[in-house]
Amino acid sequence: MDFGITNKMSGYLANIYQKSKTVGATDGTDFLSAISGKMTEKAESADFETTLKGRYPAAYYNVMDTAKINNQLWGRNDYPWNKYFCEPADEAVLDWAPSGNEPSMQDPKVQANISATLGKLSVVIPPALENEMKNNPEVSESIMKKIDDFVEKYYRPGANQGFLITFNEDGEIGNACITSEGKITVSSSEFIEQRKAREARHEEYERLAEENAVKRKLREQEEQTIASFAVHTPL
Repeated sequence: MDFGITNKMSGYLANIYQKSKTVGATDGTDFLSAISGKMTEKAESADFETTLKGRYPAAYYNVMDTAKINNQLWGRNDYPWNKYFCEPADEAVLDWAPSGNEPSMQDPKVQANISATLGKLSVVIPPALENEMKNNPEVSESIMKKIDDFVEKYYRPGANQGFLITFNEDGEIGNACITSEGKITVSSSEFIEQRKAREARHEEYERLAEENAVKRKLREQEEQTIASFAVHTPL
């Protein structure tokens, strides 16, 4: 299935391909030709992980209980996002806790963690969502589209970036982080606020729907009462 990768995303793919070559990749195949061929494959011919890595050669895929991720700690400078950029990722990262005060962005360890993510993409899926993706191709395609849209939205031409995206069981982005040379550009707070806004809107829709249903029922009862009164009242 052709997911419609734009020139911008093709540039990102080329960027992460070049990054992988600097750390020892020896494949001499022309990258754009190879990725073009992969883009024409049907999504049904491969599982999600295979499709993901076909589209993003420097991608890591892990199935972990993302509900354990502490949203407050995720935004710290010393949060070990780099631990998700391996396979399999150590489950201990889900229980990470700081050992002291938050270091500055310029701290050597913070910079080392950021550098370890550059030119790479990591996707983390909870077990329940993975099972749903296996049983429903439409769910799998929806998750892939969200990844594509996320990368396209935050990709900056010419920047050496790293993308970490985690999903919750509902198939929504739960926590995410974008790194670039020397800094973190996006952390989980944006997505937490977006999710809260969606939940608030959903609750308001449900409240209005319930309110309208009650009004409609009262109106029907009133109409029935009027009709009954008209039938039994002599002229």
